[in-house]
Amino acid sequence: MSSHEAVHRLVVSADVKGSGRLGHQAKLRSRRAMYEVFEAAFAAVGVSGQVHVEDRGDGVLAALAPQVPPTAMVGLWLEEVHQGLREHNRGASEPLRLRIAMHGGPVSHDGRGLVGRAVDLTCRLCDSEPARAILAADDGVDVVFVVSDVLYRSVVAEGGRFVEPEHYRPLPVRAKETDEVAWFHVPRRTQPPLPAAGPAAPPAPETGPPRADRAGADGARWPTKYWINVNGHNQIVDGAEVHGDIVGVRVTPEDDSAEGAGPT
Repeated sequence: MSSHEAVHRLVVSADVKGSGRLGHQAKLRSRRAMYEVFEAAFAAVGVSGQVHVEDRGDGVLAALAPQVPPTAMVGLWLEEVHQGLREHNRGASEPLRLRIAMHGGPVSHDGRGLVGRAVDLTCRLCDSEPARAILAADDGVDVVFVVSDVLYRSVVAEGGRFVEPEHYRPLPVRAKETDEVAWFHVPRRTQPPLPAAGPAAPPAPETGPPRADRAGADGARWPTKYWINVNGHNQIVDGAEVHGDIVGVRVTPEDDSAEGAGPT
């Protein structure tokens, strides 16, 4: 793989938990086990010759060939990684525990490594606070798997062999330029474990304009005072999903006299 032209690829980022606390020999054993688990999983899916892998010291960054079906990666590949970790960690004094993230998008290779926003987001999902919190919450978890919102909705949600869309949970990921909702999963768990003070999942957005006869979960009426178009797309304002550029605010006379003029 060596091309400056960006091609849509599935990107995988993985990192070993707690590698910084390992001694030199323990690091070597951890890396060897990680590569054995991944190589066996790639072979099981039949993509060994269709994956570009870059070493990241205590992790790997990989990009799959465009023709690799993503369902196989979120299904059989993840299952093979899970089973490989279970086998390796059975009775091991130094269990191998991984954070793995996956996202798809335009990726190029400049001769030195993988380049693209898809690469950036995948790495940030892997290194995210929710991913770290899930592994820290339960020592029995060997792997936490996180996918971007677009990958969840376009691939995971469709299901398939070894795919468990109902066992994923959405959590906010905020770091650097990243402000996303991602989906987290622990194989064979109905939901990933989180500490009591862990980040809360964002509420599912409501659809349609607010109405005076529609109430929220706490019984409070949704505000119906303003019709606002917000810069950008798919912005949510006061419970309503709004599209387009901002063009102004309409304030009714009764609103103006009651609580003061609205925002301008």
